[in-house]
Amino acid sequence: MGTRRQIRVTLLLAALGAGCMSAAGQTVRHHKIAQPDPSFPPELIQAESDIEKKDYAAAEPLLKKVVADDPKNYQAWFDLGFVYNAQGNLTESIAAYRKSVAAKPDVFESNLNLGISLAKAGQPDAEQFLRAATTLKPTANVDEGRARAWLSLAHVLEASKPEEAIAAYQRAATLTPKDPEPHLAAGTLLVKAYHFADAEQEYKQALTIDPASSEALIGLANIYTRGNRFLDAQQVLEKIVALHPDDTQARLLLSRVLVQMGKNDEAVASAQAASKLDPMNPKIQRELADLYMSAKKYDQAEAVYRSLLNGKTDNPADLHHVLGVALLKQRKFPEAEQECLAAVKLKPDLGEAYGDLAVAAVENKDYQLAIKAADARAKFLPEIPIGYFLRASAYDHLRAYKPAAENYHKFLEVANGQYPDQEWQARHRLIAIEPKK
Repeated sequence: MGTRRQIRVTLLLAALGAGCMSAAGQTVRHHKIAQPDPSFPPELIQAESDIEKKDYAAAEPLLKKVVADDPKNYQAWFDLGFVYNAQGNLTESIAAYRKSVAAKPDVFESNLNLGISLAKAGQPDAEQFLRAATTLKPTANVDEGRARAWLSLAHVLEASKPEEAIAAYQRAATLTPKDPEPHLAAGTLLVKAYHFADAEQEYKQALTIDPASSEALIGLANIYTRGNRFLDAQQVLEKIVALHPDDTQARLLLSRVLVQMGKNDEAVASAQAASKLDPMNPKIQRELADLYMSAKKYDQAEAVYRSLLNGKTDNPADLHHVLGVALLKQRKFPEAEQECLAAVKLKPDLGEAYGDLAVAAVENKDYQLAIKAADARAKFLPEIPIGYFLRASAYDHLRAYKPAAENYHKFLEVANGQYPDQEWQARHRLIAIEPKK
């Protein structure tokens, strides 16, 4: 077959389907030659027909014969790349697409499919061919095709060149104004770059296109939460829950926002609703228990923590600790001490648990344990004023007045009026236990 003949490329872009984000990773779909010229190789015409029927095994040997006879037949190489891709042979697909581009570098579809395939393979030159595709004209569905090229390029650039990726997503958005996905993708990158105002605008643009977009609404809620715009976050999350009553994550995020607003009862109600939707989910149960703690419903928190400990858990030490805190809040000091001991036994460097163990031990008049726990906490965490006071009080009860006085003095040096009752007690105990000069 001679080089005089130009094979007409009549490829048709695939429908965008669920959106541009998914389309960014998809190669363009093949479409058979509409009006084949009699000079076209019959093998190519038959292969095109086989591809339309998804009979790739039949198409492959026909296309191999065409490129063997005419190594510069860019359409046959393109079709062969498409067939290899459909068969899951990415390496051979890339090689065929490279031959197609080398034979005719100005074909949009060849550059796009090669760039996408290289991106799938993690090869760095994907950017080169996707950039080329953005400068070329698709054979059909021009705006959608160009949008796909910009989206694919943006996806490749996200990790290494996020600012350029954002610009690419925005270019795609102008080409497909009825598609919210480029705005969502740009919004996500803008949040990562801490450009919250710009991200907010992208999410709002997505919502003008799809008012029920959970991703856009969640994106806004996260921005509002990070900016302490809790009322705005509450309104957005309530809209999500109204649109998607089964969305447990939205209900949990709403719970967290309500806690920040001091609406503890409403927060608990939202978490309870999430728990009813997925009662066997330990993450939701943990969230509910923590909300009970925030709402000072310590007995209910205790019950959920105990239930979680009876099942499989990735972090039993932490659960024993938070259960111990719930018991402390209820003044169940012996049980609290046992739970904190269980926590540090499982995780000997859990500094917070040693602090709560010291509190429980003092209340249980187990002063030696209180001192050991306070000292252990200091190995893993910076000292805090109340730690000195607990240690001083324990020594005081043991009539070890010298270390008691030392710790009372250290406490008073750093308390700065934050603990008026304990500061009063420390001063009066120092009067009693220190030798008069």
